[in-house]
Amino acid sequence: MTSAAIRKVSYGSLTNVSARNDSVRSDSVRNDSVRNDSAIALGTETDLNARVVALLAAYPGIQTLTDLVAIDPNELNQSGRIDYLSALERQSAWLQAVMQRAIVAVAGNDSSTPENTWDGIDEAEREEVAAALRLSGNTAQMRIDVARTLINHLPNTCSALAMGEISASHATVIAKETAAAIRDGISEFAIYQIEEKALAHAEFHTPGQVANKVRTTIAQLAPAEFEEVVDRARESRRVSCYNDADGMATVVAILPAQDAQMVMKSIESYIMKMNEIDEAKNENSTEATSSWSLLSADNKRADALTAILSQALASNVDDVRPHRRPVTVNVTIDLPTLLGLAENPGQLSGYGAIPASVARELASDATWKRFITDPQTGNLLDYGREKYEPPQALVDFLLARDRTCRFPGCRQPASKSDIDHAHSWETGGETKPENLGLLCRRHHRLKTHGRWALVSNSDGSCEWTSPVGKKYFVPARPINETV
Repeated sequence: MTSAAIRKVSYGSLTNVSARNDSVRSDSVRNDSVRNDSAIALGTETDLNARVVALLAAYPGIQTLTDLVAIDPNELNQSGRIDYLSALERQSAWLQAVMQRAIVAVAGNDSSTPENTWDGIDEAEREEVAAALRLSGNTAQMRIDVARTLINHLPNTCSALAMGEISASHATVIAKETAAAIRDGISEFAIYQIEEKALAHAEFHTPGQVANKVRTTIAQLAPAEFEEVVDRARESRRVSCYNDADGMATVVAILPAQDAQMVMKSIESYIMKMNEIDEAKNENSTEATSSWSLLSADNKRADALTAILSQALASNVDDVRPHRRPVTVNVTIDLPTLLGLAENPGQLSGYGAIPASVARELASDATWKRFITDPQTGNLLDYGREKYEPPQALVDFLLARDRTCRFPGCRQPASKSDIDHAHSWETGGETKPENLGLLCRRHHRLKTHGRWALVSNSDGSCEWTSPVGKKYFVPARPINETV
């Protein structure tokens, strides 16, 4: 069966792929080359490498995957190990094709209509997928959108994925890049052409290169839809922060091209200003060259961005006060390390472990808040039902304890979240640590109006029950661990 012919297989027949695979496998590719002891002496390295080659050519499915798992890749030669890796990638693609059907089975073929004005599209479906797969809400929604696009509109891409001809990453970029044009009503024939060009390109190119190919094809075949897509893409502008290793993090800004240029020009302007200050300082001094002049161009751009935004934060510190506290960079450090008697790592809120020296540097310019707790339980004073609004000491305690929204997988910071009574105040719930916790606005509404139930514990842990009865436990968050 040719590659093109394989792609024509309807994705709706995927349930028959495994059975067909077994039939074809027994008649063709694997046949005696894999199982016939008389053709190949079993147990030799030559046999294992030949077997992997046969499995690489075999149709993806349970039996092929079982045979691959039974092989120790360390017993293969270098070429065989590469074939083994490629064969596993084909199996992974097949399994991801099955996964798309499972996601759509949970979330539905189409986006759900909000039952209430406070609900969002796919509110319940997204949270079910997010909690079950331990994903953030945004990631779960992305998985749902990709699965729906593949299942409903890209049958050839689905078939190629099920046959292991493309990777899940290739299928994902094809779905993402075509989704907007599909929503805008691009013709089925144009979708078919886009798929064919993308799948042909995927044979020798990376997912990123395939994404560029899809964008170019859409611009050529549907210029009006492409114009609308570019115009609408402005609404997806965002800034994200991802934690890296070794005390570093990556900030990604997705901006319209003209705005990105303005940001870079601002950074370049700051660097030029600092270069002038540095040159003047060096001309009037007999001391060694300053540290600024020794920085690389990349280092200067990074420091310039930090300086510009630090100045913006300082100018708003008295105007923006979430939970009655100014916006701050929070660091946790134990007393012996603060005093220089120990070298335990500190904890940077929103990131995690940082070296003791960095923690001490941050702590040296800080206003300290001490929490007085019950020596027996470690809990803050119980404020009972004297008032609905928690006192500032309790607010500070909850911010330090929870640090993020308490919904499974949600990483919205506590400073942007609501203080929620797990057992509502109106029905007798008390204002105390055991019954209070931080929830972002979306998950707060989900609990209040979305039929999700929450049971809160004194240590900050909690258990959620979804509308379909699935339970998800969120453990307590030790202050010295990253969330």
